Amino acid sequence: MNPSRCRIIAIGKVRKSWVQDGIELYRKRLPGLTIVELRDSNPEKEAESIRQTLRRDEWPVMLMEQGETLTSINFSERLRSLGSQRLAFVIGGADGLTAELKALAHWKLSLSPMTFPHELARLLLIEQLFRAQAILQGSPYHRA
Repeated sequence: MNPSRCRIIAIGKVRKSWVQDGIELYRKRLPGLTIVELRDSNPEKEAESIRQTLRRDEWPVMLMEQGETLTSINFSERLRSLGSQRLAFVIGGADGLTAELKALAHWKLSLSPMTFPHELARLLLIEQLFRAQAILQGSPYHRA
């Protein structure tokens, strides 16, 4: 997994300092990973903003409650299987993603059957990206 081939596109700003601290901790460990924050609004405006931000060479990975739930090891294996494909992990706002955006997904991913605030979902995702990299590199960070 190459962090420079991944972006996180998220609606809204992180307002809680402890969440921002966690995100920054993992960002430093994943050099090259980009996080794009888009203004929160209504779902249609958010969807348009996300569509405009997605690049043609990226596969959108939509984070959603109805997405595929994976173990950390399975997540790392999936990332490895995608090779050098550019990925854009998309985290919607409070009202989630529109049906139109969900239809654009190359992969629908759920972090859990539970619902999380988008700020916390961002922290969980970046930690799982770091964990996936650690698993693929054989690092002791992941202890199953």
